[in-house]
Amino acid sequence: MILAVDVGNTETLLGLYSGSEIQRSWRSSTQRHPTGDEMALMLSGLLATAVDGPASIERAVIASVVPAIDRSWDEAFDQLAIPSRRIDASSPLPVTLDVDEPASVGADRIVNTLGTRRLYARNTIVVDLGTATTFDCITADGVFLGGVIAPGPRAGIDRMHQYTSKLPSVEIRLPEKVIGRRTVTCLESGVFYSIVDGIDGIVRRILEEWDPDDPLVIATGGLADVIAPHCRTVHQVDPYLTLHGLICADEHLEREDLAS
Repeated sequence: MILAVDVGNTETLLGLYSGSEIQRSWRSSTQRHPTGDEMALMLSGLLATAVDGPASIERAVIASVVPAIDRSWDEAFDQLAIPSRRIDASSPLPVTLDVDEPASVGADRIVNTLGTRRLYARNTIVVDLGTATTFDCITADGVFLGGVIAPGPRAGIDRMHQYTSKLPSVEIRLPEKVIGRRTVTCLESGVFYSIVDGIDGIVRRILEEWDPDDPLVIATGGLADVIAPHCRTVHQVDPYLTLHGLICADEHLEREDLAS
């Protein structure tokens, strides 16, 4: 079994893989200042519900955009005797980062590029709905061309709630109607459709500028299932794209190690 770990700023997605098939997944809040002991305890608890504990894990492969807690993850893997492999811009993967500052590209966007190349082999825009909403432009042969980084779905709600004393915080969900008749329903509609129309608007602008052949638009991330079905530009949802990309990266690096 291989454990794939995608550490985001708000949430961490973990997936347990047998070969290329995901067997179990978990989504947890990303702790800001965890100790290695705390991370090891969390991992032990999760793995005990799916397999015979950490001893069943051959290795872990991890992508993180939160450098402050990378050491805690390393300590947790060491405590549990799980070999680990970290993916970042320096990893020798079969993708090309065709941007001005390749070293600054987030690990999640790198493995999204590899996963998209392996799974779809088409010119693709990946819309990743996380703390930020990222739009990754990826060619069919695995070239990352750059993209867009926009505020994530919760950012506008939290900021509006923080700076307006009479407006409550609301959940992100499909409203019954566009025109609300109470403050809460007005907010729910405004929040939901500003996200949906914002995604559609940016995707259209990207396609006008890039103009790729046979483009595919994929949504991933924690809120993709809620938001993407109502976007006119999104073709499909792949909630585990980043984890699949991590598994592809691990398989490639494992083959390279065996060949060397």
